[in-house]
Amino acid sequence: MPVSIEAGLYREPPYRLLNAQGRSPVLLVCEHASRYIPAELQQLGLDDAAAQEHIAWDIGALALAEALSARLDAPLLAAGYSRLLIDLNRPLAAPDSIPEHSEIYPIPGNCKLDAATRAQRQAAIFEPFHRRLGELIDQRLAAGVPLRLVGVHSFTPSYRGVPRPWSAGVLFDRAAGYAERIIAGLRQGDEAIGANQPYQIDPAEDMTVPVHGDERGLDAVLIEIRNDGLRTPEAVAAWAERLAPWL
Repeated sequence: MPVSIEAGLYREPPYRLLNAQGRSPVLLVCEHASRYIPAELQQLGLDDAAAQEHIAWDIGALALAEALSARLDAPLLAAGYSRLLIDLNRPLAAPDSIPEHSEIYPIPGNCKLDAATRAQRQAAIFEPFHRRLGELIDQRLAAGVPLRLVGVHSFTPSYRGVPRPWSAGVLFDRAAGYAERIIAGLRQGDEAIGANQPYQIDPAEDMTVPVHGDERGLDAVLIEIRNDGLRTPEAVAAWAERLAPWL
């Protein structure tokens, strides 16, 4: 296979691991933590405004994940690159693993990529992240430590002009008991908590819950918070306090 034109660009670590020795049974994952794109790629052709938007990362998700990690004493694995380069919560076969279009935005730098460039992003970003996540799970299971897998995400208040009424959602497939406990807890005083809203877990479109959770017989959920509720440190702290008892 020819050498990718992007070979050598991915000098930053593909992930950050915080609180690796955390004692909580919860293992936190933030697959869309970063909007970082190497400068040589010129924001994949996006202007500054678009490159800071939700298409590039989950706004507020990393801050919430860090707050939960501290509050729960939980390990946190967080992505080091923008999901626009390659989405860590998509199987490699998914059409939007490397999106050419996201919401209303075309992504010029992702159009007509050759196989070598796709393989370079997979090797530099996707594979190290999922290998490390698998190792963390293996280590905890081998030590007999209880384990619950929680992905931390955010979503936009509206999508293609349609408002989203949920303040948060809990996404799940096989871990219904765990998810329903979280949903019931969050609904105390707030009925705008979605069950498999605004998205649903689909093995053809998701990685963390189906592959690292359900296939291994672990309780696994994704927490989705509407990103207008994560815009200030005070709002992030409030969500962390609210979520922590139910995770």
